[in-house]
Amino acid sequence: MRGALKLLAVLLFLGVPALGTIFGTVRGIVHDPQHRPVADATVTLEAKTSSYSQTMQTDAEGQFHFDAVPVGEYSVTVSQAGFAKQEKAVTVLSGAAPILHFELRLPTQAQSVTVSADSAPAQTESVTPTEIVSRQEIAQTPGATRANSTAMITNYVPGAYVTHDQLHVRGGHQVSWLIDGVPIPNTNIASNLGPQIDPKDIDTMEVQRGSYAADFGDRTYGVFNVAPRTGFERNNEGELVLGFGNFYQTDDQVNFGGHTNRFAYYGSVSGNRTNLGLETPTSAVIHDAANGYSGFGSLIYNAGSKDQVRLVSSLRRDFYQVAFDPNDPDTAGQFFRDVNRESDAFVAFSWVHTFNPGLLVTAAPFYHHNRADFESDPGDFPTATTDNRASNYAGGQATLVYVQGRNNTRAGIYGFGQKDDELLGVLFHDGSNPDFRTAVSASGSLVALFAEEQFRATSWLTLNAGVRQTHFSGHLVENATSPRFGAAVRVPALNWTFRAFYGHFYQAPPLLTATGPIVQFVNDQNLSFIPLRGERDEESQFGVTIPLRGWTIDADTFTTRANNYFDHSNVGNSDIFFPLTIQGALIQGWELTIRSPRIRKRGQVYLTYSNQVAKGRGAISGGLTDFEPPPEGFFLLDHDQRNTLHFGGILDLPWRSYTSTDVYYGSGFARQDGPPDHLPEHTTFDLTLGKDFGERFSVAVSATNVSNRRVLLDNSLTFGGTHFMNPREIFAQVRYRFHY
Repeated sequence: MRGALKLLAVLLFLGVPALGTIFGTVRGIVHDPQHRPVADATVTLEAKTSSYSQTMQTDAEGQFHFDAVPVGEYSVTVSQAGFAKQEKAVTVLSGAAPILHFELRLPTQAQSVTVSADSAPAQTESVTPTEIVSRQEIAQTPGATRANSTAMITNYVPGAYVTHDQLHVRGGHQVSWLIDGVPIPNTNIASNLGPQIDPKDIDTMEVQRGSYAADFGDRTYGVFNVAPRTGFERNNEGELVLGFGNFYQTDDQVNFGGHTNRFAYYGSVSGNRTNLGLETPTSAVIHDAANGYSGFGSLIYNAGSKDQVRLVSSLRRDFYQVAFDPNDPDTAGQFFRDVNRESDAFVAFSWVHTFNPGLLVTAAPFYHHNRADFESDPGDFPTATTDNRASNYAGGQATLVYVQGRNNTRAGIYGFGQKDDELLGVLFHDGSNPDFRTAVSASGSLVALFAEEQFRATSWLTLNAGVRQTHFSGHLVENATSPRFGAAVRVPALNWTFRAFYGHFYQAPPLLTATGPIVQFVNDQNLSFIPLRGERDEESQFGVTIPLRGWTIDADTFTTRANNYFDHSNVGNSDIFFPLTIQGALIQGWELTIRSPRIRKRGQVYLTYSNQVAKGRGAISGGLTDFEPPPEGFFLLDHDQRNTLHFGGILDLPWRSYTSTDVYYGSGFARQDGPPDHLPEHTTFDLTLGKDFGERFSVAVSATNVSNRRVLLDNSLTFGGTHFMNPREIFAQVRYRFHY
């Protein structure tokens, strides 16, 4: 850990900023009907979901510039004596810098003008397909607010689904979670379940899938950039959330927050339990309880007009029984009472300083602790396994941002030191092998330098170029240079935006590898270990964004070619999981997202669709292997699903009530004992009915998998064995808001 602390000190000494790119920039020009600049006009930027706002005056050239704007939806209002007030809506994406144009009109021409910006303004210059999921959408999506739910991702992100209890996006496991743009490092694979952050603590989540700028790291398959609740949406208010339903489930939280002009705070404490935790290996729900608790806190202080500091912290512990059915014919003669315990803690301190409009620096040191303990009952047969792993990361991120004229430039450094400890042991009650118990430790570090330029060549052409240089040191030393290029072309007459991207990515390997008695055990199974190397990906993508009468239609096609593709495997029936790499993988697909505007001021609908193929090739190149000759050509990865569809919406009803739905269709995951190549297709229907009783009290009743269809989702021998679709769940949530 000493090396980690040294790295942290170096990052702080550099003072080159951090907080990443959870921020965007909003800028614009104000002119009169004769296109002359309007100086000293008052421009106000206001968040739609909180009281966050900024106000400034236009300069002599009629220009305004808001820096360090958190991602989300905003309105920009311009007023000036002698002219009618104008307002535009804008969506801010991280790293984006949209330019708004306001033509003020005389009062005789219009009393008040409200003009909506493009349906996806930032997409006119961004090459990254992005979804913004708001706090209100999370609250109204069936099942999305529960602590371990990923519905806020799977419902709104094409190609995102959960199989064998793991979230997959675009055919891969490796995704990045960020809080306020600061990455939460975790080099371990398939060791944690559920989202990194309780959905109830999220204000806005920005989801990027591929085509990342150089400052967004290397987790190719998905980036979840979370802007947590801050207290700006509160005024010394608290909220009590109580949830209860079948399978003896409950999901509860108490949160509070408030703000002044310079200070905002938010905090929460949550707890949950259920008898339906992990996906079950058969249609029976036996030995499948889960529970957990968590806390979250955020403090923001605006020291002045040019400085903001923020402290964010989270803590959670989770417990899962690993589902086991003694009547399962696939496990005849066996008995397991396995459990999985997880804990996670993260803290980041961020400082943002604005030198002048368009030039700012951010700096954020962080610490992350992550632990996953797999434990068997001593009486399990034929084996009882212990696999306890703890990882500690300390480091920071720093970014310098320059937005001026045609240039949007970002450069910085990201790095951390890491120390892992693992205790691994197996009791062989059938006498097949000698018992063993061994502890191992490993240390390492990662440092990445990055630079990204977004150049607005014309009003209709934006060019992107960046590079990320990464150095990893652990059980081996690797260096990777990852160039990235993109272009966005807007067709002026139609306002359609076409985009293209080509880039490289590098994902560092886990630190720990096998040593000691486990090696002998593996050798006795006619298996062996090969050192793990980092995954190296090559991605190309083409897409188009079409705004149409308030609707947003986004389509893209992508190809990802991976070398040393990360996956995971286990030893026999011992439930000991090891990361591994496959020589190569090819993931191809096309995606479609449709979002409606407010239809007759009553509701909105959405559709996400993905058609993709996830294939591997070659032998196992790292991790646990039996050196079996690989099949010729490509083979299907166990999470390959060709068609994934979500369709749903939210409809406001009379008497301050609403209903929301989601229909999910999956064509079936890859079958491990085919033919046929895939398991049967599956469909679920989810529903929520909610009502507000005044400003303080609300009730919502939800049902997931309303038809209670139980089909086999996957039959790969992964966490807990095979997996069936979860049965119908019915639960209610009560919210009570109070002042203090």
